Amino acid sequence: MKREERYKAVLDYFERQMPEVSTELEFGSVFQLLVATILSAQCTDKRINQVTPGLFSHLPDARSMAQVEPDDLLEYIGSVSYPNAKARHLVAMARALVERHGGEVPADMNQLLDLPGVGRKTANVVRAVAFGQSTMAVDTHVYRVSHRLGLVPSSDNTPLKVERTLMKHIPAPLVPRAHHWLLLHGRYVCTSQRPKCGKCNLSALCPRLLEGSRL
Repeated sequence: MKREERYKAVLDYFERQMPEVSTELEFGSVFQLLVATILSAQCTDKRINQVTPGLFSHLPDARSMAQVEPDDLLEYIGSVSYPNAKARHLVAMARALVERHGGEVPADMNQLLDLPGVGRKTANVVRAVAFGQSTMAVDTHVYRVSHRLGLVPSSDNTPLKVERTLMKHIPAPLVPRAHHWLLLHGRYVCTSQRPKCGKCNLSALCPRLLEGSRL
């Protein structure tokens, strides 16, 4: 199967199964989405959704978060991974938003990347979910599933290389949803340690299960 045919089969399947899909993070504003995405690094969305209601009830926007110190956030985010570093990033990010953008989250990639604690994956999540832009955020799930399904070559050994290949082959209107399709497939089916191949409806396309596959 050619890679173009593989993309079409995979995307057609997901579009049938999950025509409407978005992030599992819970948020009430673009700023809150940015905060939740920063917190979610190396942590589950389930855990983040447990801690953000308390955080957002006291610090709902950039202006309020910019006025506190990192230690003040630990009461709310102490149970997430790397809480001290994330607390520092969040306060610095909020202050930068107030100083540079009047407290509003920008949609521009470079402006997002200039914010403390915001990497390419986080910026792409915000641009796709909040602003509807055709951007592909590559986290560990998207990276793993893209390789396992043969959507990217083995030479794509960095998230940026995977992102560029996916963007080249996925039609722009589908890109924001395709991120969630691949992520959720990796989170619940094509898991890291014990992939649920017996429950995977894409097993007929999976290079791992096809004899003589070159992918």
